[in-house]
Amino acid sequence: MILSDLLKEIYKKPLPEASGNLSIETISCDSRQKQVQGFFVALSGYKVNGEDFIKDAIHQGAVVIAKKGANRRISKPMSFPNASVGNLEVANPGPPIETFGGDSLEYIIPDSVVVLDVEDPKSFLREITLRFYDHPSRKVRVVGVTGTNGKTTITYLLENIFKVNDQDSAVIGTINYRVAGRVVPSKNTTPGFLENQSLLNDLALAKIPYCTMEVSSHALDQGRVDGIDFVSAIFTNLTQDHLDYHKDMENYFKAKSILFQTLNSSSSAIINLDDAYGQRLLGLTKGRSCTYGIKSQADVRAIHIRYSLKGTELDLVFPKGAISIRTGFIGEHNVYNILAAAACAYQEGVALNKIRQGIQGLGCVPGRLEPVNGSQNFFVFIDYAHTPDGLINVLKALRVVSSNKIILVFGCGGDRDKTKRPLMGKAAGELADHSIITSDNPRSEEPAAIIEDIQAGFMKSNYEIIVDRKEAIAHALKLAKPFEIVLIAGKGHEDYQIFKDHRIDFNERQIVLDLLH
Repeated sequence: MILSDLLKEIYKKPLPEASGNLSIETISCDSRQKQVQGFFVALSGYKVNGEDFIKDAIHQGAVVIAKKGANRRISKPMSFPNASVGNLEVANPGPPIETFGGDSLEYIIPDSVVVLDVEDPKSFLREITLRFYDHPSRKVRVVGVTGTNGKTTITYLLENIFKVNDQDSAVIGTINYRVAGRVVPSKNTTPGFLENQSLLNDLALAKIPYCTMEVSSHALDQGRVDGIDFVSAIFTNLTQDHLDYHKDMENYFKAKSILFQTLNSSSSAIINLDDAYGQRLLGLTKGRSCTYGIKSQADVRAIHIRYSLKGTELDLVFPKGAISIRTGFIGEHNVYNILAAAACAYQEGVALNKIRQGIQGLGCVPGRLEPVNGSQNFFVFIDYAHTPDGLINVLKALRVVSSNKIILVFGCGGDRDKTKRPLMGKAAGELADHSIITSDNPRSEEPAAIIEDIQAGFMKSNYEIIVDRKEAIAHALKLAKPFEIVLIAGKGHEDYQIFKDHRIDFNERQIVLDLLH
């Protein structure tokens, strides 16, 4: 796109002579990305300032820089250890230093690079990005799924329903991003603003009609889904999580509610009526509400539910019609996930028989009560449950379908909400017969300290501690007798473990199979 066209009515100041005809091929706010004929916007983040990386962006190919203030001299504070320049200590000093003076490294932007002075770089980035990609969400029907639990399963269900309805769809979520035939590992549940617009543009160019997107509370709070015109938004539930970020449940709810407050009158708000926070959302959205539930008189309801270790049978009742479902999914929490996906598909005009085929045709979701079969005479399940409510739901689901002993292996992540740790210990102590407390992703914390926090929630001594997660899993498998259940919770689909200064491969499914063999 020509620079003058990109900036028309957005940037009111005069452009440098002859620069208006400059061709722009990429937009970025990440100096690590290749930027052929790039337009780099220097944002101020939570921990870093984008201006400190302008030199890196230019080395990557940026030809236009937008920043607050037009001064071409950039100062880089000397705040990092482990390398030296003169008598000062710096880490990762980067490319060769052009100018050095005082207490900072300085870099003068070359005259060949256009520098734009913008008052609000974040708002400016949003405006030019939407113009550059031509509002791609107006060409793709985007469904946003938010809530504490159930988001991933719902996106998989919708993907399969659309598939049997002969409608291609993409999925952006916790496990990976499946976009236009590509599978990209997920860095965040919801990508950043720029990446979202780029991914949706890929779908628009490929003429893929649907995208189902997991929308996290962090993404909503940080504006990562700004500029996306959602045709439907699904609310699953709200239980304690991420309070290290949101501080309290009210702030957490306010972040989630942004998705529904920004819907227009032609969009659908698919809301769990059995959840108290869902009931509050009904009064906050302009979207056309479609409720679902088991206990309430919702628009879409599940009745005649029959649970077993082999799966679930149920009837779904819609405003116009009903269908019977038989699925391998286990537990009440999965009935809610099925209801949410079915209600959304119904609002999108998918026929009831296609909804049934799509739900019944999905075997399982990676790391969501995923069975592991290695010819053993007991049951092994891997689940992502990493919140108190998630763990309660999974343990209750198993307790309903089996009276046999449940052996639980779980831990809690480091550098995350510490207040949920004793709550998870309490849930484990009450609902599992025997628990093995172990490491999850300890990150910068000491595993023993995390385990001590969890241990505080146990009201009885039906647990033991094995810090090494692989050893804990091996011990659980040795303890299990015929027809008993081993539940390995917390990491689910993840195939790694994160420690303070390193990360290791850790595929629990493969580890279990290797141990069983």
